[in-house]
Amino acid sequence: MLSVAYKYAYQYGIHPLLFSFEPETAHHLAIATCRRISESSIMQAIAKSLFYYSDSRLSQELWNLKFDNPVGLAAGFDKNAEAIGAWENIGFGFAEVGTITAKGQSGNPLPRLFRLPRDRAVLNRMGFNNRGAAATAIDLKNYLANHRLGIPLGINLGKSKVTELAEAKFDYAESLRSLYEFGDYFVVNVSSPNTPNLRDLQATEQLCGILAELQPINTANKPILVKIAPDLNDADIIEVVKASQSYGVAGIVATNTTISRQNLTTTHLAITGKPVTEEAGGISGQPVRDRSLAVINLIWQTTNGSLPIIGVGGIFTAEDAWQKITAGASLVQIYTGLIYEGPLVVKQVLQGLLTKLDAHGLDNIQQAIGLAHK
Repeated sequence: MLSVAYKYAYQYGIHPLLFSFEPETAHHLAIATCRRISESSIMQAIAKSLFYYSDSRLSQELWNLKFDNPVGLAAGFDKNAEAIGAWENIGFGFAEVGTITAKGQSGNPLPRLFRLPRDRAVLNRMGFNNRGAAATAIDLKNYLANHRLGIPLGINLGKSKVTELAEAKFDYAESLRSLYEFGDYFVVNVSSPNTPNLRDLQATEQLCGILAELQPINTANKPILVKIAPDLNDADIIEVVKASQSYGVAGIVATNTTISRQNLTTTHLAITGKPVTEEAGGISGQPVRDRSLAVINLIWQTTNGSLPIIGVGGIFTAEDAWQKITAGASLVQIYTGLIYEGPLVVKQVLQGLLTKLDAHGLDNIQQAIGLAHK
Protein backbone atom coordinates (compact mmCIF):
# COMPACT_ATOMS: atom_id res chain seq x y z
CA MET A 1 0.00 0.00 0.00
CA LEU A 2 2.85 2.40 0.77
CA SER A 3 4.33 1.78 -2.66
CA VAL A 4 1.00 2.40 -4.37
CA ALA A 5 0.55 5.64 -2.45
CA TYR A 6 4.06 6.71 -3.39
CA LYS A 7 3.42 5.87 -7.04
CA TYR A 8 0.55 8.33 -7.20
CA ALA A 9 2.44 10.88 -5.12
CA TYR A 10 5.35 10.69 -7.56
CA GLN A 11 3.17 10.78 -10.66
CA TYR A 12 1.05 13.75 -9.62
CA GLY A 13 3.35 15.60 -7.21
CA ILE A 14 7.05 14.82 -7.16
CA HIS A 15 7.51 14.26 -10.88
CA PRO A 16 5.84 17.53 -11.97
CA LEU A 17 7.78 19.39 -9.27
CA LEU A 18 11.15 17.98 -10.38
CA PHE A 19 10.33 18.65 -14.03
CA SER A 20 9.53 22.26 -13.17
CA PHE A 21 13.22 22.75 -12.35
CA GLU A 22 16.04 23.07 -14.83
CA PRO A 23 17.29 19.48 -15.38
CA GLU A 24 20.66 19.81 -13.65
CA THR A 25 19.04 21.53 -10.67
CA ALA A 26 16.54 18.69 -10.42
CA HIS A 27 19.41 16.21 -10.55
CA HIS A 28 21.18 17.98 -7.69
CA LEU A 29 17.97 17.78 -5.63
CA ALA A 30 17.63 14.07 -6.36
CA ILE A 31 21.25 13.39 -5.38
CA ALA A 32 20.88 15.45 -2.21
CA THR A 33 17.86 13.35 -1.23
CA CYS A 34 19.71 10.12 -1.97
CA ARG A 35 22.69 11.34 0.01
CA ARG A 36 20.40 11.83 3.03
CA ILE A 37 19.16 8.26 2.56
CA SER A 38 22.77 7.09 2.35
CA GLU A 39 23.64 8.74 5.68
CA SER A 40 20.50 8.01 7.72
CA SER A 41 19.39 4.59 8.93
CA ILE A 42 15.85 5.94 9.37
CA MET A 43 15.74 7.21 5.80
CA GLN A 44 17.15 3.91 4.60
CA ALA A 45 14.38 2.01 6.37
CA ILE A 46 11.73 4.26 4.82
CA ALA A 47 13.23 3.88 1.34
CA LYS A 48 13.46 0.11 1.73
CA SER A 49 9.82 -0.14 2.79
CA LEU A 50 8.78 1.74 -0.35
CA PHE A 51 11.10 0.47 -3.05
CA TYR A 52 12.96 -2.69 -2.08
CA TYR A 53 11.95 -5.99 -3.65
CA SER A 54 13.67 -9.35 -3.33
CA ASP A 55 13.21 -12.83 -4.76
CA SER A 56 15.87 -15.53 -4.88
CA ARG A 57 14.95 -16.34 -8.50
CA LEU A 58 16.43 -12.97 -9.53
CA SER A 59 19.82 -13.52 -7.89
CA GLN A 60 23.00 -14.73 -9.57
CA GLU A 61 26.75 -14.90 -9.05
CA LEU A 62 28.99 -13.24 -11.60
CA TRP A 63 32.73 -12.51 -11.35
CA ASN A 64 32.58 -14.06 -7.84
CA LEU A 65 30.18 -11.29 -6.84
CA LYS A 66 26.64 -11.85 -5.55
CA PHE A 67 23.94 -9.85 -7.36
CA ASP A 68 20.60 -10.09 -5.56
CA ASN A 69 18.91 -8.88 -8.74
CA PRO A 70 20.11 -7.96 -12.24
CA VAL A 71 19.00 -4.29 -12.27
CA GLY A 72 21.70 -1.74 -11.52
CA LEU A 73 22.14 2.01 -11.46
CA ALA A 74 24.00 3.20 -14.54
CA ALA A 75 27.04 5.46 -14.39
CA GLY A 76 26.34 9.17 -14.72
CA PHE A 77 23.74 9.47 -11.99
CA ASP A 78 25.96 9.34 -8.89
CA LYS A 79 29.03 10.91 -10.45
CA ASN A 80 30.96 11.54 -7.23
CA ALA A 81 29.86 8.42 -5.33
CA GLU A 82 27.93 10.66 -2.94
CA ALA A 83 24.96 8.41 -2.29
CA ILE A 84 26.28 4.86 -2.46
CA GLY A 85 24.33 3.78 0.61
CA ALA A 86 21.01 4.72 -0.95
CA TRP A 87 20.98 2.52 -4.02
CA GLU A 88 20.47 -0.87 -2.38
CA ASN A 89 17.57 0.53 -0.34
CA ILE A 90 15.95 1.86 -3.51
CA GLY A 91 16.13 -1.71 -4.80
CA PHE A 92 19.09 -1.80 -7.16
CA GLY A 93 21.07 -5.04 -7.31
CA PHE A 94 24.29 -3.10 -7.91
CA ALA A 95 25.38 0.48 -8.58
CA GLU A 96 28.00 2.00 -10.86
CA VAL A 97 29.33 5.41 -9.84
CA GLY A 98 31.23 7.98 -11.91
CA THR A 99 32.41 8.69 -14.47
CA ILE A 100 35.51 9.58 -12.39
CA THR A 101 38.66 11.06 -13.90
CA ALA A 102 42.17 11.24 -12.48
CA LYS A 103 41.95 15.02 -12.23
CA GLY A 104 38.91 16.84 -10.89
CA GLN A 105 37.10 18.88 -13.52
CA SER A 106 34.05 21.12 -13.73
CA GLY A 107 32.79 19.73 -17.02
CA ASN A 108 31.32 21.60 -19.96
CA PRO A 109 29.59 25.00 -19.80
CA LEU A 110 25.93 25.30 -18.78
CA PRO A 111 23.33 24.44 -19.93
CA ARG A 112 24.49 20.90 -20.55
CA LEU A 113 21.58 18.65 -19.58
CA PHE A 114 18.28 18.62 -21.47
CA ARG A 115 15.07 16.61 -21.27
CA LEU A 116 13.37 15.39 -24.43
CA PRO A 117 10.01 14.29 -22.95
CA ARG A 118 8.32 13.45 -26.24
CA ASP A 119 11.17 11.03 -26.94
CA ARG A 120 11.46 9.74 -23.36
CA ALA A 121 15.10 10.77 -23.58
CA VAL A 122 17.81 12.97 -22.10
CA LEU A 123 20.51 14.83 -24.01
CA ASN A 124 23.64 15.50 -22.00
CA ARG A 125 27.02 17.04 -22.63
CA MET A 126 28.16 17.09 -19.02
CA GLY A 127 31.82 16.45 -19.82
CA PHE A 128 32.75 14.15 -16.92
CA ASN A 129 32.20 16.76 -14.21
CA ASN A 130 33.55 15.17 -11.01
CA ARG A 131 35.83 15.80 -8.04
CA GLY A 132 38.61 13.55 -9.28
CA ALA A 133 39.85 10.12 -8.26
CA ALA A 134 41.89 11.16 -5.21
CA ALA A 135 39.07 13.19 -3.64
CA THR A 136 36.52 10.47 -4.36
CA ALA A 137 38.82 7.87 -2.81
CA ILE A 138 38.95 9.87 0.43
CA ASP A 139 35.16 10.15 0.53
CA LEU A 140 34.71 6.44 -0.15
CA LYS A 141 37.24 5.51 2.51
CA ASN A 142 35.48 7.67 5.11
CA TYR A 143 32.04 6.35 4.24
CA LEU A 144 32.99 2.68 4.05
CA ALA A 145 34.83 2.88 7.36
CA ASN A 146 31.44 3.26 9.04
CA HIS A 147 29.00 1.65 6.61
CA ARG A 148 28.73 -1.68 4.82
CA LEU A 149 27.37 -1.90 1.31
CA GLY A 150 25.03 -4.79 0.59
CA ILE A 151 25.42 -4.61 -3.19
CA PRO A 152 28.41 -4.65 -5.57
CA LEU A 153 29.87 -1.23 -6.34
CA GLY A 154 31.18 -0.50 -9.82
CA ILE A 155 33.41 2.47 -10.59
CA ASN A 156 33.36 4.00 -14.06
CA LEU A 157 36.68 5.54 -15.14
CA GLY A 158 37.19 8.20 -17.80
CA LYS A 159 40.01 10.30 -19.24
CA SER A 160 40.68 13.75 -17.82
CA LYS A 161 39.97 16.41 -20.45
CA VAL A 162 43.40 18.02 -20.05
CA THR A 163 45.20 14.74 -20.66
CA GLU A 164 46.38 14.16 -24.23
CA LEU A 165 45.17 11.00 -25.94
CA ALA A 166 48.72 9.68 -26.10
CA GLU A 167 48.87 9.85 -22.29
CA ALA A 168 45.38 8.46 -21.70
CA LYS A 169 46.57 5.08 -20.46
CA PHE A 170 48.45 6.72 -17.60
CA ASP A 171 45.38 8.79 -16.70
CA TYR A 172 43.18 5.69 -16.43
CA ALA A 173 45.90 3.92 -14.45
CA GLU A 174 46.13 6.78 -11.96
CA SER A 175 42.38 6.62 -11.35
CA LEU A 176 42.37 2.84 -10.97
CA ARG A 177 45.27 3.01 -8.54
CA SER A 178 43.50 5.63 -6.39
CA LEU A 179 40.14 3.85 -6.31
CA TYR A 180 41.16 0.21 -6.53
CA GLU A 181 40.41 -0.86 -2.96
CA PHE A 182 36.86 0.54 -3.08
CA GLY A 183 35.40 -0.90 -6.28
CA ASP A 184 34.04 -4.40 -6.80
CA TYR A 185 34.38 -3.92 -10.55
CA PHE A 186 35.67 -1.17 -12.83
CA VAL A 187 34.59 0.12 -16.22
CA VAL A 188 36.91 1.73 -18.76
CA ASN A 189 34.76 4.40 -20.38
CA VAL A 190 36.13 5.14 -23.85
CA SER A 191 32.77 5.91 -25.41
CA SER A 192 31.37 9.17 -24.02
CA PRO A 193 30.81 11.74 -26.79
CA ASN A 194 31.37 14.64 -24.39
CA THR A 195 35.16 14.59 -23.99
CA PRO A 196 36.94 15.61 -27.21
CA ASN A 197 38.29 12.64 -29.17
CA LEU A 198 37.60 10.20 -26.31
CA ARG A 199 35.92 7.76 -28.64
CA ASP A 200 39.18 7.46 -30.57
CA LEU A 201 40.34 5.35 -27.62
CA GLN A 202 38.02 2.57 -28.84
CA ALA A 203 40.53 1.94 -31.63
CA THR A 204 42.30 -1.37 -31.03
CA GLU A 205 45.80 0.02 -30.49
CA GLN A 206 44.66 2.71 -28.06
CA LEU A 207 42.33 0.43 -26.12
CA CYS A 208 44.93 -2.32 -25.81
CA GLY A 209 47.42 0.22 -24.50
CA ILE A 210 45.01 1.25 -21.74
CA LEU A 211 44.17 -2.32 -20.78
CA ALA A 212 47.84 -3.30 -20.71
CA GLU A 213 48.59 -0.37 -18.38
CA LEU A 214 45.81 -1.43 -16.00
CA GLN A 215 46.80 -5.09 -15.73
CA PRO A 216 49.69 -4.70 -13.24
CA ILE A 217 47.48 -2.62 -10.94
CA ASN A 218 44.75 -5.28 -10.90
CA THR A 219 46.55 -7.47 -8.36
CA ALA A 220 43.31 -8.87 -6.91
CA ASN A 221 41.99 -9.75 -10.38
CA LYS A 222 38.91 -7.56 -10.02
CA PRO A 223 36.57 -7.43 -13.02
CA ILE A 224 37.49 -4.73 -15.53
CA LEU A 225 34.94 -4.02 -18.25
CA VAL A 226 34.90 -1.78 -21.32
CA LYS A 227 31.97 0.53 -22.13
CA ILE A 228 31.35 1.02 -25.83
CA ALA A 229 29.40 3.45 -27.98
CA PRO A 230 26.25 2.48 -29.88
CA ASP A 231 27.45 4.47 -32.89
CA LEU A 232 30.30 2.13 -33.84
CA ASN A 233 29.58 0.01 -36.88
CA ASP A 234 29.28 -3.71 -36.36
CA ALA A 235 32.78 -4.50 -37.67
CA ASP A 236 34.34 -2.04 -35.23
CA ILE A 237 32.31 -3.45 -32.34
CA ILE A 238 33.62 -6.91 -33.14
CA GLU A 239 37.19 -5.53 -33.16
CA VAL A 240 36.67 -3.86 -29.76
CA VAL A 241 35.27 -7.10 -28.34
CA LYS A 242 38.16 -9.19 -29.68
CA ALA A 243 40.74 -6.71 -28.41
CA SER A 244 39.07 -6.69 -25.01
CA GLN A 245 39.04 -10.47 -24.85
CA SER A 246 42.74 -10.63 -25.70
CA TYR A 247 43.45 -8.65 -22.52
CA GLY A 248 41.15 -10.71 -20.33
CA VAL A 249 38.45 -8.08 -19.97
CA ALA A 250 35.64 -9.35 -17.75
CA GLY A 251 32.78 -7.97 -19.81
CA ILE A 252 31.33 -5.24 -22.02
CA VAL A 253 28.91 -2.48 -21.05
CA ALA A 254 26.60 -1.92 -24.01
CA THR A 255 26.02 0.88 -24.60
CA ASN A 256 26.82 4.52 -23.89
CA THR A 257 24.74 7.43 -25.19
CA THR A 258 24.29 8.02 -28.91
CA ILE A 259 25.23 10.99 -31.08
CA SER A 260 22.60 9.97 -33.61
CA ARG A 261 19.64 12.33 -34.04
CA GLN A 262 17.60 10.01 -36.25
CA ASN A 263 13.91 9.36 -35.59
CA LEU A 264 13.55 11.99 -32.84
CA THR A 265 10.18 13.61 -32.30
CA THR A 266 11.85 16.59 -30.63
CA THR A 267 13.15 19.05 -33.21
CA HIS A 268 14.32 21.99 -31.06
CA LEU A 269 15.50 22.50 -27.49
CA ALA A 270 13.29 25.02 -25.74
CA ILE A 271 16.09 26.27 -23.48
CA THR A 272 18.48 27.15 -26.32
CA GLY A 273 16.04 27.54 -29.20
CA LYS A 274 18.37 25.56 -31.43
CA PRO A 275 17.58 22.45 -33.46
CA VAL A 276 18.54 19.23 -31.70
CA THR A 277 20.74 18.40 -34.69
CA GLU A 278 22.91 21.43 -33.87
CA GLU A 279 23.29 20.57 -30.17
CA ALA A 280 26.32 18.61 -29.03
CA GLY A 281 25.96 15.74 -26.60
CA GLY A 282 24.82 12.16 -26.24
CA ILE A 283 21.23 11.00 -26.07
CA SER A 284 20.07 8.35 -23.60
CA GLY A 285 16.71 6.72 -23.10
CA GLN A 286 14.23 5.36 -25.60
CA PRO A 287 16.08 6.49 -28.78
CA VAL A 288 19.08 4.29 -27.96
CA ARG A 289 17.06 1.25 -26.85
CA ASP A 290 16.96 -0.63 -30.15
CA ARG A 291 20.59 0.00 -31.09
CA SER A 292 21.73 -1.04 -27.63
CA LEU A 293 19.75 -4.25 -28.05
CA ALA A 294 21.31 -4.88 -31.46
CA VAL A 295 24.82 -4.40 -30.01
CA ILE A 296 24.07 -6.87 -27.20
CA ASN A 297 22.90 -9.43 -29.76
CA LEU A 298 26.05 -8.87 -31.81
CA ILE A 299 28.38 -9.30 -28.84
CA TRP A 300 26.63 -12.50 -27.77
CA GLN A 301 26.89 -13.92 -31.28
CA THR A 302 30.53 -12.87 -31.64
CA THR A 303 31.58 -14.47 -28.34
CA ASN A 304 29.12 -17.38 -28.31
CA GLY A 305 27.85 -16.02 -25.02
CA SER A 306 31.22 -16.35 -23.32
CA LEU A 307 31.71 -12.67 -22.44
CA PRO A 308 29.33 -11.18 -19.84
CA ILE A 309 27.42 -8.10 -20.95
CA ILE A 310 25.83 -5.28 -18.96
CA GLY A 311 22.97 -3.95 -21.05
CA VAL A 312 22.04 -0.30 -20.76
CA GLY A 313 19.96 2.03 -22.90
CA GLY A 314 16.25 2.76 -22.86
CA ILE A 315 15.08 0.52 -20.01
CA PHE A 316 11.75 1.77 -18.68
CA THR A 317 9.81 -1.47 -18.26
CA ALA A 318 10.27 -5.15 -17.49
CA GLU A 319 9.83 -5.86 -21.20
CA ASP A 320 12.77 -3.58 -22.01
CA ALA A 321 14.95 -5.36 -19.43
CA TRP A 322 13.77 -8.79 -20.55
CA GLN A 323 14.70 -8.11 -24.17
CA LYS A 324 18.23 -7.15 -23.18
CA ILE A 325 18.64 -10.15 -20.89
CA THR A 326 17.34 -12.64 -23.43
CA ALA A 327 19.59 -11.02 -26.06
CA GLY A 328 22.56 -11.84 -23.85
CA ALA A 329 22.91 -9.30 -21.04
CA SER A 330 23.69 -10.85 -17.65
CA LEU A 331 22.88 -7.54 -15.96
CA VAL A 332 21.10 -4.34 -16.97
CA GLN A 333 21.32 -0.72 -15.87
CA ILE A 334 18.86 2.15 -15.60
CA TYR A 335 19.46 5.89 -15.80
CA THR A 336 16.90 7.75 -17.93
CA GLY A 337 14.12 5.42 -16.78
CA LEU A 338 14.80 6.56 -13.23
CA ILE A 339 14.36 10.19 -14.29
CA TYR A 340 11.03 9.63 -16.03
CA GLU A 341 9.54 6.85 -13.90
CA GLY A 342 10.99 7.58 -10.46
CA PRO A 343 12.57 5.12 -8.02
CA LEU A 344 9.64 2.69 -8.14
CA VAL A 345 10.79 1.72 -11.62
CA VAL A 346 13.27 -0.78 -10.14
CA LYS A 347 10.62 -2.66 -8.17
CA GLN A 348 8.26 -2.65 -11.14
CA VAL A 349 10.93 -4.04 -13.46
CA LEU A 350 11.87 -6.77 -10.96
CA GLN A 351 8.28 -7.84 -10.45
CA GLY A 352 7.79 -7.89 -14.21
CA LEU A 353 10.87 -10.03 -14.70
CA LEU A 354 9.44 -12.63 -12.33
CA THR A 355 6.27 -12.66 -14.39
CA LYS A 356 8.40 -13.26 -17.48
CA LEU A 357 10.22 -16.15 -15.79
CA ASP A 358 6.91 -17.75 -14.87
CA ALA A 359 5.55 -17.29 -18.39
CA HIS A 360 8.59 -19.03 -19.88
CA GLY A 361 8.74 -21.79 -17.26
CA LEU A 362 12.17 -20.71 -16.00
CA ASP A 363 13.45 -21.21 -12.47
CA ASN A 364 15.86 -18.27 -12.29
CA ILE A 365 17.09 -15.24 -14.19
CA GLN A 366 20.31 -16.95 -15.28
CA GLN A 367 18.28 -19.29 -17.48
CA ALA A 368 16.96 -16.27 -19.36
CA ILE A 369 20.38 -14.89 -20.34
CA GLY A 370 20.78 -15.29 -24.11
CA LEU A 371 17.46 -17.15 -24.36
CA ALA A 372 16.71 -15.48 -27.70
CA HIS A 373 19.72 -17.28 -29.21
CA LYS A 374 18.82 -20.75 -27.95
